Order: sequence, then structure tokens, then C-alpha cells
Amino acid sequence: MLRDPGESLGAPRLSPGNASRFWGYEGSCPAPRAVLKPQESLAQLLPTEDSFKSEENKMELYKNNAQACWQYYTQQMDAIPKDWCDWTMISRPYSDLQCCLEDLAEAFGLGFPNPLAEEIIFETHQIHFANCSLMQPTLSDPPEDVLLAMIIAPICLIPFLVTLVVWRSKDSEAQA
Repeated sequence: MLRDPGESLGAPRLSPGNASRFWGYEGSCPAPRAVLKPQESLAQLLPTEDSFKSEENKMELYKNNAQACWQYYTQQMDAIPKDWCDWTMISRPYSDLQCCLEDLAEAFGLGFPNPLAEEIIFETHQIHFANCSLMQPTLSDPPEDVLLAMIIAPICLIPFLVTLVVWRSKDSEAQA
């Protein structure tokens, strides 16, 4: 569905110049808003056929606009050399994609993450980050002499500490 950035489902092709106009900001998410929206009343009228149609239209518009976010993201990623496993190289386009999807969801009155946004983010992980793995050094055992010292030291301390406890308890009994 989202594989080819050249395909368009009726969504405009975005460029860096008009992307800022599309999202209303250039490059990064605006500061989070602290204003909470009032919850909808639970005592609402039953939905009508028109409300279902408007909900379908809203989802179709959201899908088309999310496609535009995806296209802009793939344009940004194509401009980056294939070093997609380096977070410093891809953090801006990835964050822009997430912000775009989040802002669209808010504009259309949808929650985030939603199934379409999750699908797009999952798809970008499959396409761009499939060969990236968390680089962790393999752990190996310490040298044998260090390992023996770590094992023998507590074993030797136990008899000394037991002797110390017994000696102090006898000393306190003698004073009483």
C-alpha cells in the first residue's frame, strides 16, 4: 500500500518547501499543548447514517493526508545516504513523520497512535530499518585468576565473620 513514494492516492506530492505549510511548522513538533479537550457526553443520540458517512469521509481524508506524510518522509529518507541505522542521520525525518501523523490525527479528531499510523510506522521499520540491530558487545568470562579471586574471597571471609560474631556475642554475655 505505501511502498512506492511515486504512487499517489490523490494526495499532493510534498516537497520541503510546502511541507512546512502542510504541517504548519518546519522540521519538528511544536511544544505539547497543555489544554485538555472536554470528554464527550456518554448520553449522546444514536448515530445516524449520515454520521457514519461523515466518519468514513473523515477516515478517507486522514488516509490521503497520511499518505502525503509518508511520501514526504520517503523523500527525506531517499536524500540520506543508506546509513539508515545511524539515529543521528534519520532522527529528523522519523520525528517529522511521527509529528505529521500525530498532528493529522489530532486535526481529524482521531486518537494517536491509530491503526493507520501504526501501519505506516511499522512499514517504515520494515523498509528502512530491517537490517539495523542493537549493537551490544558480546560478554565473556573474566580471566581465570580474577574469577578465582572473586569466588575465593567471600568463601574465606565467611569463617572470619562467623568467628567475629561468636566472639562478640560471648563478650557481651560476659559483661551482662
